[in-house]
Amino acid sequence: MAKKAAKKKYSFLNELYEGVLNITEVSKNGAIKLKRTDLKDLIETAFTKGAKLAAGGERVRFPVIGAIVRREVKARKAGKGVNPFTGETVDVKARAASKKPRWSFPKTLKETFSEKKNW
Repeated sequence: MAKKAAKKKYSFLNELYEGVLNITEVSKNGAIKLKRTDLKDLIETAFTKGAKLAAGGERVRFPVIGAIVRREVKARKAGKGVNPFTGETVDVKARAASKKPRWSFPKTLKETFSEKKNW
């Protein structure tokens, strides 16, 4: 029996690393040449690929800035609701089920924003 090959998880860092290896050139004196536009395109491509995989259901982590994953939003029936400020009844429209992105930030980034010395 042949075993199924395990699906490799997406790694943003690996994607960038492999891309940088492909777009860099080394001159005769050993200096590394890297075009700014090539690097910009590489970063955009890596983020786009990660977003597409997240839309497919995979949790994709981006170092330092967070992770993105698909969230299932349940359908909602139409009905009546109450405005909490005025007490007035309002009509609530029906909503179909959908899938939306959810972004989560790492604890270190949250702490950075919460410290007043960084403002």
